Amino acid sequence: MAITLNPISPVAFSVLGLDVRWYALAYVAAFVIGYWVFKRLMSGADSMIKLDKRQLDDLLTAVIIGVILGGRMGYVLFYDLGYFIAHPLEIFAVWHGGMSFHGGLIGVIAAVFWFAYKQRMNAWRILDIMAVVAPIGLFFGRIANFINREVMGRATDVPWAVVFDGDTTIPRHPSPLYEAMTEGVLLFIIMYCLYRYTGLRRHAGALGGIMGMGYAVFRMFCELYRAPDAQIGFLTSWGLTMGQLLSGVMFFAGLIIFVFAIRKK
Repeated sequence: MAITLNPISPVAFSVLGLDVRWYALAYVAAFVIGYWVFKRLMSGADSMIKLDKRQLDDLLTAVIIGVILGGRMGYVLFYDLGYFIAHPLEIFAVWHGGMSFHGGLIGVIAAVFWFAYKQRMNAWRILDIMAVVAPIGLFFGRIANFINREVMGRATDVPWAVVFDGDTTIPRHPSPLYEAMTEGVLLFIIMYCLYRYTGLRRHAGALGGIMGMGYAVFRMFCELYRAPDAQIGFLTSWGLTMGQLLSGVMFFAGLIIFVFAIRKK
């Protein structure tokens, strides 16, 4: 017996005629909580990097820009390039949905390297702390996906399958919740413990590499239950999805970064 839910409006509330969407609130919550956690980790006596208030604010600004630009351009390039070539103005309509984590990750890395270059700092030290913080954003983003009924799972008859009343009669895996728990909660616990209770933070880039590998593994697993994007479908006859392909590349990139970080004196 599937769980029947009433659809939740993507608009959380309106102010002076302006709609505030759950997706936007998810981003705000991710940045606010992530900023606080980053600051706490950096202020510890065992932190490998120190930033003052102005530098923290500049870093946050750079990361926000990197997430939005990278996430949107990643979606355009990886998931629906033909549509956006035909409708170029839709590239800027981010309120219609469509953000790629892999693109956002590239945007964040570029933003951090630019910030570190301007501040004459080691970018990998910054990225190692951000590797602990990133799952927070993933958690809130996947919850917003579920509210918006985006990237839902494949049809199933498991007892916890979800049907949105008036939307569909097909029970589906609540795959955004799977991703929220694995890529968000579980990955955060793993990264936090590695940061606090191991010496990996002394190897610049090691934690960033582990986060990349960890996310890739969880994402490839959850893709087994997530319906492929309608405009792409499966990439192969045996069921490879775009998310799995990009995550596979990400896994090996994280592995290379981790090996170089550990071997570097």
